[in-house]
Amino acid sequence: MLHFLIQWRFLALAHLMNIAIIQHSPVFLNLEASLEKALQLIDEAAAKGATLIVFPETWLPGYPVWLDYAPEAALWDHPGAKALYRLLWTNSLQIPGKEYELLRAKAVKHNVFIVMGIHERIGGSLYNGMLYLSPEESSCGVHRKLIPTYSERLIWGRGDGSTLHTVNTPFGILSGLICWEHWMPLARAAMHAKGETIHIAQWPMVKELHQIASAHYAFEGQCFVLAAGCMLSQEQVLQGFHSLAEDEPEALALLESMPQGALLTGGSAVYTPNSTPLVGPIQNTETTIHAQLNSNAIEEGRLFMDTSGHYSRPDVFRLEVNTNPKVGVVFKENE
Repeated sequence: MLHFLIQWRFLALAHLMNIAIIQHSPVFLNLEASLEKALQLIDEAAAKGATLIVFPETWLPGYPVWLDYAPEAALWDHPGAKALYRLLWTNSLQIPGKEYELLRAKAVKHNVFIVMGIHERIGGSLYNGMLYLSPEESSCGVHRKLIPTYSERLIWGRGDGSTLHTVNTPFGILSGLICWEHWMPLARAAMHAKGETIHIAQWPMVKELHQIASAHYAFEGQCFVLAAGCMLSQEQVLQGFHSLAEDEPEALALLESMPQGALLTGGSAVYTPNSTPLVGPIQNTETTIHAQLNSNAIEEGRLFMDTSGHYSRPDVFRLEVNTNPKVGVVFKENE
């Protein structure tokens, strides 16, 4: 009976979806405290009617801002950089794992879809991941960033084509890309071919150049784009670090070398299929952004643009996407 009611609720509003973008800071580097904050923010967004709740890039437990702002972050064998990587690794999500299970339970409890930016720990490596959770208990997926950008390559491995996930929702197909993946033309083409109606664009913060990429994606893909950016100051970075109660003076010194004041300034926005903002961009404010999407905008826009349909030339251009997982070692039994 409950399952029927859940389906009826969605079907009755299939052309509409209420969404929320979380533009709050995490408890930097502290997985347990950040998760507690995330669960509370999910409760609040769901109480206001959101059925899709989106967090920014690597929100759990925070984008590694020292890579951009600490002058010595990339020095070989730097004690502070090594200590910060170790602390980040320790405070990164594992799937399956306790933190993942708590997030999944929230999606089921509130009958919502959740998209969470995570640091994912697999073996001895970290990956920049976009975690999808749905109201169905067994449904989840992780997209791992295909290529970390510039100094990000110091801490993250590369994803592969097996994680170009989509999620079916009553509103249509939900999917996304992370940060500079939006400047990979073939990645965009692959995701457009999957028929997205809602695209999640996760960023550390959504500055002007990222707004341009998000708006362009909305028009090119004829979909709604939810551009999610984070708020974070140096003071919040240091507060998060101290909440770990770790005696790591070299790591602290590296964080203290960053500029004081705002490091990430939000900028979250919702773009319609004609590239105009439905909400935002909202800068320099810790808030949860609410909006309602209407699928009529998608259906009307396809009159003009369908890059994998009537506005394509498969006789001229062809893209092949390898969706096999890439592993370095394969064990085979003797035949």
